[in-house]
Formats: sequence, C-alpha cells, structure tokens
Amino acid sequence: MANKKFKKHRDYGFWDQDIRLSKLSQLGDPLERLDKGVNFEIFRMFLEENLSKEAKGAGGRPPYDYVIMFKIMILQ
Repeated sequence: MANKKFKKHRDYGFWDQDIRLSKLSQLGDPLERLDKGVNFEIFRMFLEENLSKEAKGAGGRPPYDYVIMFKIMILQ
C-alpha cells in the first residue's frame, strides 16, 4: 500500500475507509491481534457437526459460515 496522508476525522469521505483501516492497523488493531493469536478453524468441525440443520426444501440462501458466527459471539 502506498504511503497515504492521514486526514482529519471530519474530512473522511465514503471511499476513504482504507485510510482509516491502515491507520488502525498501525496503531495496533486488537481484532488483528486476536485473529493472529487464535486459530478459530479448530472449532469448525465441532460447530458444523452440532449446528448444521437439514434443508427444508430446494432453494434459499446458504447459511452463514459457522466460524464467522462463532467469532461474532466471542466478540459480543
């Protein structure tokens, strides 16, 4: 990523999220540290075995990823 100048908070536009995220990464994002420190994939087999549901019929959207939902529950 190229070096970008940081704007003041009120100067951020809708498309400037990469600037905010890079600044957060430089400051030490706790979510990035959690993702590096904990291997959530070890829970996948347990979650899929115990939480999977039978399809009620053809069609419909696929379920959310169980590991992602587990991460959300941990963060709450």
